Amino acid sequence: MKKKSAAALILILSVMLVIAGCGNNGNSNNAESKSKNTETKKETEAVSGASEASYTPYDQLKDKYDIIIVGAGGAGMSAALEAKAKGLNPVILEKMPVAGGNTSKSSSGMNASQTKFQKEQGIEDSNDLFYEETLKGGHDTNDKEMLRFFVDNSASAIDWLDSIGIRLNNITITGGMKEKRTHRPEDGSAVGQYLVKGLVKNVQEKGIPLFVNADVKEITEKDGKVNGVKVLFNQADEKTITGSAVIVTTGGFGANKEMIAEVRPDLKGLVTTNQIGSTGDGIKMIEKLGGTTVDMDQIQVHPTVQQEKSYLIGEAVRGEGALLVSSEGKRFVNEMDTRDHVTAAINTLPEKAAILVFDSGVKSRVKAIEQYEKMGFVLKGDSIEALAKEMGVPAEQLKTTVDTWNTAVKNKKDAEFGRTTGMDHDLSGAPFYAIKIGPGIHYTMGGVKINTNTEVLNKEGQPIAGLYAAGEVTGGLHGQNRIGGNSVAEIIIFGRQAGIKSAEFVQAQ
Repeated sequence: MKKKSAAALILILSVMLVIAGCGNNGNSNNAESKSKNTETKKETEAVSGASEASYTPYDQLKDKYDIIIVGAGGAGMSAALEAKAKGLNPVILEKMPVAGGNTSKSSSGMNASQTKFQKEQGIEDSNDLFYEETLKGGHDTNDKEMLRFFVDNSASAIDWLDSIGIRLNNITITGGMKEKRTHRPEDGSAVGQYLVKGLVKNVQEKGIPLFVNADVKEITEKDGKVNGVKVLFNQADEKTITGSAVIVTTGGFGANKEMIAEVRPDLKGLVTTNQIGSTGDGIKMIEKLGGTTVDMDQIQVHPTVQQEKSYLIGEAVRGEGALLVSSEGKRFVNEMDTRDHVTAAINTLPEKAAILVFDSGVKSRVKAIEQYEKMGFVLKGDSIEALAKEMGVPAEQLKTTVDTWNTAVKNKKDAEFGRTTGMDHDLSGAPFYAIKIGPGIHYTMGGVKINTNTEVLNKEGQPIAGLYAAGEVTGGLHGQNRIGGNSVAEIIIFGRQAGIKSAEFVQAQ
């Protein structure tokens, strides 16, 4: 009986601890948490970076911090870690119920050149080639100074992540590149959730406060210097927090239909891969302070999005050998061309949709496919003919398409469309798979104008004192088209820079 009583007591205490730990941001009033709409719940479930119980309790909020970081994605957390390493006291404020933002949805990897992992694997790459291919991908409209800083600091960003336990040593390739430089977790899984989980862990270990359900509504200033923010906690409690510098890492506006329709009415009605918090808040707040924007009409449409659930199918699937075929079972494009070109090719098809076809080899090399399977996106066939039946395309034609491709891989020559990358393996390993896709809004290249110090610039090109920004909230780096894998590199490279430069600014006061 004593054992039973003790077991029962332990069970009761465990339940009580779970209940106590799952409160909304540590606040006893969790009515708002219970009333979250279904869409927000889906977002929360999709992010495995951290649980709500791991965030800083609301009652630990202070009135003043050295540096206030708005947004807890990859850029925000990188900035916080670097500011903390400089001896300062940063805080992170995130409006969503979980950290991660769009970073959590990143799939393919992080681009970087001249890295130790490339050298270990015999991949000959250079910063100059990375620069040239990104400039070409952006149609020569990229901010060249920003781009140079970006490529030259990419390898050190990989090293920095590795030094804090986030290892990206599995390397693949994405469209618009000639060399393998897209760095992924060791097991080939999607980079985003792995990155978020690792960054949150480091933020916690360093004792950096991270508040969720903290919706920053305004950046304040005094005597020409930014001096804090006005923030709404749990959609109920308004607070003004002061700081010597503010870093804005709120992401883009890919989930704001009104903003997209305003700058690109031609994209109205397209699905979006963005998490629901990507609404351009940071851009609007910075504009009110006199900050200026660049390339706002440059919005990237990703070619491979599962339409029913608006879910991105990562470029690594094509990078590891997948084909794109039409409803007739025929290839129609170089699958490894830049995203804008592949999207344009899909839009020439009568149904404005296509099908990714791959084999068990691709599936084994791209762990994200396991997630696509769980979500019900993946069709399967024990043979190409069986897969064709599942796809609803002519079996004979699909067999011819795959056979022709396998010959091209063997001869290292794609006579049909001139593809030269993602040809390391043929498609001969049964079973075979397919995912139906179409274009979707994926990334906003435009945003606020910054310099290589991540200082936000006004219309005269001068820095706004104490105001910094990094990540998708900024514009200029990618030009008119972003190369897949460059956004993850951007948030780490410029997130770190924002933390370092804002710390130097505060220490000089």
